[in-house]
Amino acid sequence: MSFKILYVTATSAEADALNKIKGIQKVTGGYRFGNIEITLLVAGVGSILTAWALKRWFTENGKPDLAINAGIAGSYRDEFIIGDVVMPWSDCFADSGIEDGDNFLTLAEAGLTGAGEFPFKDGLLYADNLCFHQIKSRIPPVRAITVNTATGSEATRIKLFRKFNPDIETMEGATFFYICISEQIPFLALRSISNRVELRDKSKWNIPLAIGNLSEKLLEVLLTLD
Repeated sequence: MSFKILYVTATSAEADALNKIKGIQKVTGGYRFGNIEITLLVAGVGSILTAWALKRWFTENGKPDLAINAGIAGSYRDEFIIGDVVMPWSDCFADSGIEDGDNFLTLAEAGLTGAGEFPFKDGLLYADNLCFHQIKSRIPPVRAITVNTATGSEATRIKLFRKFNPDIETMEGATFFYICISEQIPFLALRSISNRVELRDKSKWNIPLAIGNLSEKLLEVLLTLD
């Protein structure tokens, strides 16, 4: 039997990493790589669109053997430079909470949800599954945060870094984690660094490099799984 992967991206540009994989074949309904069948889902940017697209897909098609969320990300750390590919190990909804004067409280800190309430552990979502542990020696595991507004100011960067100590930032990751854990679907998240998290300056970004390197790492993942 074929091994079935649902490949989830936010944009068509990020989905193009699939087309660049050496040896992949386009077939009716998706792609094929050896014994692996891959279905592409371009869910849209942000948590709401991702949640709606994922739940609708699972309802209509059932559970895949593995879900992969892949795309670009911003880096908070000097050691993760533009073009590096990383694998989120933990994620959270970093701007979901309550402002109390100058302080920000997560929903768990405000007592509105339990920090250990499923699918959370200590307020975080974890990719603690067999596929993750198979791949983690090949791609560096990182701490991710998910935001509704991409960070583009020094003040916001400092606030989020002090609060969550993240390695990278995305706009969909925690939603993907939340739904896959809740639905008991094995999953991986792969992110290629396209920019630093800083005062927004797209002249410093390199999305083509990030997508190209993401494609190379996806090939390694597929070869491991095949």
